[in-house]
Amino acid sequence: MKIPPKVTKFLVKNKIKYEIISHKTVYTAYDKAATLKVKLKIIGKTLVLKTNRGLVMVLIPGSKNLDKNKFKKAGKFKKADFISETVMKNKFKGFKIGAVPPFGALFKIPAFVDRGLQKEKNILVSSGIYESSIKISPKVAEKLGLIKGNFAKAK
Repeated sequence: MKIPPKVTKFLVKNKIKYEIISHKTVYTAYDKAATLKVKLKIIGKTLVLKTNRGLVMVLIPGSKNLDKNKFKKAGKFKKADFISETVMKNKFKGFKIGAVPPFGALFKIPAFVDRGLQKEKNILVSSGIYESSIKISPKVAEKLGLIKGNFAKAK
């Protein structure tokens, strides 16, 4: 399954080592972990939020939920809420809803990563389609300028 060329170009241009993992169609981090027989904590969930300073991306472990209050404090935001499906469709054309890759720089928006993912050797993140994922080292977060913080909480 081919991932969107925009993602491949972005990864190559930024000299990111990656591996494409093909799998059956999945819509959730839980399904992805079950399908690939991996721990849920290594699945990166990409969330898009609207803040008082515009859109931002947040990457958290699939085993956790976002703690909006911790996130607002970490990013010094007055407000932070999930965006609507309509905004998702318009802002991320060419990418499937729920499968947007966590590379904020690709979309020219700030991106954050929860420190919980930084402890892992490799993580699996969305590729833009439901039938494949991208295996990367969480260390690329630094290379791509993702802002680290603690904003995930137990489900």
